[in-house]
Amino acid sequence: MGEMKMEFPYKSLFEPIQIGTWNLRNRITMAPMTRCFAEDESGVVDQDIVEYYRAKAADGISLIITEGITVSSRAKGTFNLPGLYTNDQVVSWKKVTDAVHEEGGTIIAQLWHVGRLTHRDLIGGFAPQAPSAIRANGHVHRYGKPFDQPEAMSVVDIKKVIQSFKLCAENAVRAGFDGVEVHGAHGYLIDQFNSDVTNTRSDIYGGSLSQRLTFMKEVLSAVIEVTGANRTSIRFSEHKDDIKEFQWSDKEEAIKTFIEAFNEVGVKILHPSVNQYDKVIMNERTFHQLVRKHWDGLIIGVGNLNPELADNAIKENTINLAAFGRLILANPNFVYKLKKGIKLESYDSKKHLSKLFYNS
Repeated sequence: MGEMKMEFPYKSLFEPIQIGTWNLRNRITMAPMTRCFAEDESGVVDQDIVEYYRAKAADGISLIITEGITVSSRAKGTFNLPGLYTNDQVVSWKKVTDAVHEEGGTIIAQLWHVGRLTHRDLIGGFAPQAPSAIRANGHVHRYGKPFDQPEAMSVVDIKKVIQSFKLCAENAVRAGFDGVEVHGAHGYLIDQFNSDVTNTRSDIYGGSLSQRLTFMKEVLSAVIEVTGANRTSIRFSEHKDDIKEFQWSDKEEAIKTFIEAFNEVGVKILHPSVNQYDKVIMNERTFHQLVRKHWDGLIIGVGNLNPELADNAIKENTINLAAFGRLILANPNFVYKLKKGIKLESYDSKKHLSKLFYNS
């Protein structure tokens, strides 16, 4: 008798897919995770970061979304965050993208501005920028001081920040990135414009939800002009890091309004962000299922996914790519373990956040 072979459990997760110019060898994506290992003053990444991302691509992760990369010195929300607005930063990231490409991977830069969720001590003595002068509750990550009083951005300020996103998209191309993701989620600057809790403006950037999305649309349009719609992702969410209790009054209507905005600017890739992927939020549907109801384009799924849940979500066409975060941190050889059926190590923040490299 011939040798009996076990049925491979994650067929959908390992199916290749082409997205524009990206030829992805599987659906496994590395979610963006703030690591805080860049040089603080310069925002430059070093050789350790090069090898960190190289190892993920060498393991077989198909698409890597970087940690949040700040679009200006005023965009920082804590220490040791990388940037993409100086030539030195571009040069340092080029080493990363070269390493990832050598291992057959695809990598996109997540562009980030924290808005009001910072302190003037971290951003050159300037007040944090925000749509309205409404102070956030809570404390600055890794700094400990309360969030500072922000200043309401003028229209000139807004246009300058949009140009910062565009410049960083141009720099991402120079640095060899395969595309960019705009971070429009979690209560950071773009999401502050999106919400009536943080945006009380009476000009074109305030008002109804569709009006409040104007800033996000202008950022996306500026970025897409550089990188193209097929190489630009937008991350958006209902939940906010600083307002845990926040919820949309009508979740499906809000999602429809966001998708109308995405269609208006021509974006093709959505990255809806939740803490728990399989949590039902309305009418027996999850967040991603509600998005899929109104969106025919590409969706990156995320939210404490496990391989079985991700595989099923791809199989049922709720999502097209599955982004893993903590499981990848806990298992540096994540893809290898999935292929071999090796048990995955559980995530432990005390063990897995403090270092870039360890064995599992």
